[in-house]
Amino acid sequence: MEKENEQTELAKSVSMLWDPLTDEQRELFAENISVRNLSRGEILYKEKSTPTFLYYLIRGKITIYRKGIAGQQIVRMVEPRSIFGYAAAIEGVDYRSTAVAGSDTTVMQMPISLMFHFIWENSDFAMLFLKELSQLLGLSVERTMSMTQKHIRGRLAESLLQMKKKYGVEDDGQTLAVYLSRDDIAQMSNMTTSNAIRTLSAFAQEGLIAIEGRKIKFINVDELQVVSDRG
Repeated sequence: MEKENEQTELAKSVSMLWDPLTDEQRELFAENISVRNLSRGEILYKEKSTPTFLYYLIRGKITIYRKGIAGQQIVRMVEPRSIFGYAAAIEGVDYRSTAVAGSDTTVMQMPISLMFHFIWENSDFAMLFLKELSQLLGLSVERTMSMTQKHIRGRLAESLLQMKKKYGVEDDGQTLAVYLSRDDIAQMSNMTTSNAIRTLSAFAQEGLIAIEGRKIKFINVDELQVVSDRG
């Protein structure tokens, strides 16, 4: 009984998936979901593997990347309370990317077969995925335009502001609540690591940010937004 209650509480906490379901579907949902804990650097799923689960990020950080001609390229950084890992299943193909934990991370996983069962039975549940995929498509188009039209400073400023929006800041109200390597930041901004390092240093000298190891503190967000807008 205790485990059953824990499963139900877990299911209820994933409100974006729980709310559209009927009472009968909610029982199925609670019975079939599970939690997986990952350590930093642990792979959740690999490129070319068959999708078996839909995932929901409870806490931590998941980085999704693809292998390209120039090496690994980050295509998405998943923020907490987001679903992911389902698009390939809907398309009917193997994963085109790899998902790895960027820190100690906890995810909820739901069998893909159950996801499809709910999609076929419940139009509200299906609409959730249409909206999610539409949003991802829109963000992808915006990112492509920014990465191809903006100069280095504009691209990096935009990436920093996006990370602030996604992950928030620590209790001081300024320090980015996720710690990234210079290589990660470079990939997100479509630039070389050396250019990312130089541009971050320039931002720090101009008083836009402060840097301490992997910690980035926002000093002048308004001016950073100006840099991003100017491109």
